[in-house]
Amino acid sequence: MPSELNLSTLKPAQKRRDRKRVGRGLGSGKGRYAGRGIKGQKSRAGSHKMRAGFEGGQMPIYMRLGKQRGSTSKDAMPIGPFRTVSQGVNVRDLERVFDAGTEVTPELLKSKRLIRSTRVDVKILGQGDLTKKLAVSAHNFSKSAREKIESAGGSIVWLRGEPVPKVKKERKRPAPVAEEADEETEAAPEPEPEAEAAEEAEA
Repeated sequence: MPSELNLSTLKPAQKRRDRKRVGRGLGSGKGRYAGRGIKGQKSRAGSHKMRAGFEGGQMPIYMRLGKQRGSTSKDAMPIGPFRTVSQGVNVRDLERVFDAGTEVTPELLKSKRLIRSTRVDVKILGQGDLTKKLAVSAHNFSKSAREKIESAGGSIVWLRGEPVPKVKKERKRPAPVAEEADEETEAAPEPEPEAEAAEEAEA
């Protein structure tokens, strides 16, 4: 670079390259079919605007493959048919923005530009440290965030109620019927031959 920049020392940052002109004769190297080949979908106009995963109408790979099992309950986030999305706010942001004794609500978080919208659930996360006493209202809290808020003397308010932990149900396996029948037949005593002979004599 020259020490002084004036009209006589101006230079382009990089060499100019001509754009590729297609369909301008065989001598150009991109004539006749303009680099698209002969026929087919990719030779047509608009053929390169297909969405990702489109395979020309045949069954796409993501539909041909089997699906893995996973969480599909309504509180599974963010997978499952009942998808939920939340905005995360760390306790370090609460420490930085708010004064001690403040009642933190989603509306206040939006006014401080810590979240984008009040229509999406807010989850308080535990990244960073918190030393101020705050009353925080949110839809969800991580375990570490709850501990840090309460250890600083603050309180939390669940806007949708505190979630109840799920209790796993134990499946009761029914006893196999065939084995019980076999055990009953084995337990039944066989009649003695002397008793059978006495019954035949009486008859």
